[in-house]
Amino acid sequence: MDNLTVKKYKLKRVSTEIQYKIDYEKELNPSQYEAVIQKEGPILVIAGAGSGKTKTLTYRVARLIEDGINPENILLLTFTKKAAREMLSRAAIVLDSRCEKVAGGTFHSFSNIILRKYSSFLELKNNFTITDRADAEDIINHIRSKVINKQEKRFPKKNTILDIYSKVINKNLPSNEIINSEYKQFEHCCEKINEIIIQYNNYKRENSILDYDDLLLYLKILLETNSDIRKKLSSKYKYIMVDEYQDTNTIQAQIIKLLASEHNNVMAVGDDSQSIYSFRGANYKNILEFPDIFENTKIIKLEQNYRSSQNILTLANEILLKAKEKYTKTLFSTIKSPIKPALICASDTKSEAEFIVQRILELSEEENIDLKDICVLARSARMTYNLEIELAKKNIPYKKFGGMKFIETAHIKDVIAYLKVIINPSDVISYTRILLLIDGIGTQSANKLLPVLTSQSNIDKQSLPVKNSQAVIELTKLLDSQRNDIYTPSKIVQNILNYYEPLLTERYDDYSKRQKDLEHFYALSEKYISLEDFLSDLALEPPDSSVSDIESGANKDEYLTLSTIHSAKGLEYKAVFIIGAVDGRFPSVFSFNSAEELDEELRLMYVAVTRAKTHLSITYPIDMFDRTTNMVLSKPSRFLDGISQEILEKWIVE
Repeated sequence: MDNLTVKKYKLKRVSTEIQYKIDYEKELNPSQYEAVIQKEGPILVIAGAGSGKTKTLTYRVARLIEDGINPENILLLTFTKKAAREMLSRAAIVLDSRCEKVAGGTFHSFSNIILRKYSSFLELKNNFTITDRADAEDIINHIRSKVINKQEKRFPKKNTILDIYSKVINKNLPSNEIINSEYKQFEHCCEKINEIIIQYNNYKRENSILDYDDLLLYLKILLETNSDIRKKLSSKYKYIMVDEYQDTNTIQAQIIKLLASEHNNVMAVGDDSQSIYSFRGANYKNILEFPDIFENTKIIKLEQNYRSSQNILTLANEILLKAKEKYTKTLFSTIKSPIKPALICASDTKSEAEFIVQRILELSEEENIDLKDICVLARSARMTYNLEIELAKKNIPYKKFGGMKFIETAHIKDVIAYLKVIINPSDVISYTRILLLIDGIGTQSANKLLPVLTSQSNIDKQSLPVKNSQAVIELTKLLDSQRNDIYTPSKIVQNILNYYEPLLTERYDDYSKRQKDLEHFYALSEKYISLEDFLSDLALEPPDSSVSDIESGANKDEYLTLSTIHSAKGLEYKAVFIIGAVDGRFPSVFSFNSAEELDEELRLMYVAVTRAKTHLSITYPIDMFDRTTNMVLSKPSRFLDGISQEILEKWIVE
C-alpha cells in the first residue's frame, strides 16, 4: 500500500457577526434604533409629529441592505414621489448607492408599473392612458346627459357623481351605502347614479382609459385573482415599508396585505393623530387595526420631537387627550423656549386680520424671523380673505396654497391632450379637446369626426365629414408623425408646442404668461426617455404651481405662506398663526353630531399646532356671522377648552 502524504491545515473560525459600517445605536435615539434593527415580521411604528420618521425609514433601508438584503427585494411605498426619492437618496448618503436601487414610489405609480407589465391578465391594453379628474368629470357629464331627463330635479352634478364613485372604490363599499350615509339628498336617484357608474366604467374599458382610482382597483383585482402573480410579487418584495400609513384607504391596506402574503414582513410607519384625509377616502382605522390584520405585530412609539419647543408640545399633548380613539403617546422635546403658545381673542375678523399683520411685522422686524419662516394656517381657504386684504395694504408678499394646480390650467391641459392622443388614439376625450381648438370645429363636427379619426390611420379630405378638413388632416399628420421611436419626449413636446403656440396667442389675452408655463412644461419633459412615463408622472405626481404664480409678487424665497392645514401637513415654520379658531368653524358645525368627524377635526388642530417650532398664535373673532347656519359664532374652539393659562396664554386684541 502506498504511503499517503497527509497535510495538516490550521482551521480559523470565521465570525458570522456582521460588521456594520454605520453605528446605528449612536446615530439614533433608543426608539428609532429599536425600529431600525427589527427585520422580520409585522412592525407598526407610531411616529409622533416631528419625531424623525423619515430618518427612521432611511436608516432601516440602509440596515436591511447591510444585512445582505438585495435592494430589489425591498419596496418602499409613500404618498409622494418626492418623499420616496428623498428617503432613498438620504439612505445612499448614509450607506452607499445600493440604496437607490430599492423599489420606491407612490401606491399609484407602483400600481401603474405593475399593471402595464401584467395588463393582459386583466384584458387591458398596456398603452392605456391615465385620465385626470377634469376629464373624468367630462366623461361622466357626457353619460349623465343621456341618462337623466332635463326636467329631473335634485340630481347630482358630475363632480359629485365622480366623488361617489371614488368613495365606492377607495372605501370598498357599494354605491348605495355611500349615497345613504353621505349623500342622503340623492337617495331617490340611486339607480340612475349606479347606471352612470356602470356606463362610465364601460366607456373607460372601451377607450383604454384608467382613472386615478382604477390603478388601485385593478392592482387589487390582479393580486386577488391571480395567485401566481401574487406569489411572484410577494416573493420579490420580501420587505415592505409604508410611510404615512394613517393616510391609506381601505383598498391600499388590502393591497399591502396581498403583497405581503408570502412573508408578512411589513413595517407601517405613521401617526394616527395626523389622519386628516377622510374626504379623500383615507381610513384612520387602518392604522388602529394593523395589529389585528397582521398577527404578532410589534408596536414601537417615536415620541421625541425634534421640531418644536416643549411649550408647544405640551399644548399638543393636551389637545390629544380629548381624542376618543388613539394610540396613547406623549411628545417631548429637549428644545427649550420661554415663549408660550397664545390664544388671541379679536372683536371681529377685520380686527383679527389686523392683529396678525401687525404681529408678522413685529416678528420680521424685531425678532429677525424671515417671511419664509412664517405661516398662517386656516381650516378652509376662504377664512384668509380678510387677511389677504390687510397683507396687500402693508405690501407683505405672500403665496396662498390651495389654488389651481399647474396641470389644471387650460393651456397645459391642451398640450397634454395632444400627447395623450399620440400614445392612445382611442382617447376620445383628449381627441375631442384638440379638435375643438381648430377653427370651424364645434361639438357636432367633432362627434362626426371621432369615429373616422379613431378607426383610420390614413385620412383623406373626402372621408372627413366637415368643412375645414385641411386643418384636421394637418393635425392627424402631426400626431401620426410623432408615433416614432426616434423621437424623445422633449422633441415630441417641442413639435406639439410649435403647432400649438399660434393657437395659444389667438385664444388667450395673457398668452405671454402662459408661454412661461409651456417653457416649464418642456423643461419637465427633458427629464424623461419615455413619453408614457412622462404622462404617467404628470397624472400621478402633478407639479403644484404655474411658473407665473411663483414669479408674481416677490422673489420666490421671500414670501409669507398662507395655507389650509391639509396642505401644510409635513411642513414646519418658526412662527405659525392658526386663524379663525372659532367653535362652529374649527371644528366645523357640520361635525358636531359625529364623534368620528369631531375626532378628525381635533386631529386637524393637532397637525396645525405641531407645524410650529417656537411661536404659535391661535386667533378667533367673537363676532363672526355664519350664513350657512344663521348663527353668530363667538366662542374659541372646543378643543382648547379647559387648557390652563400656564400652557396656553390668553390675549385680547384692543
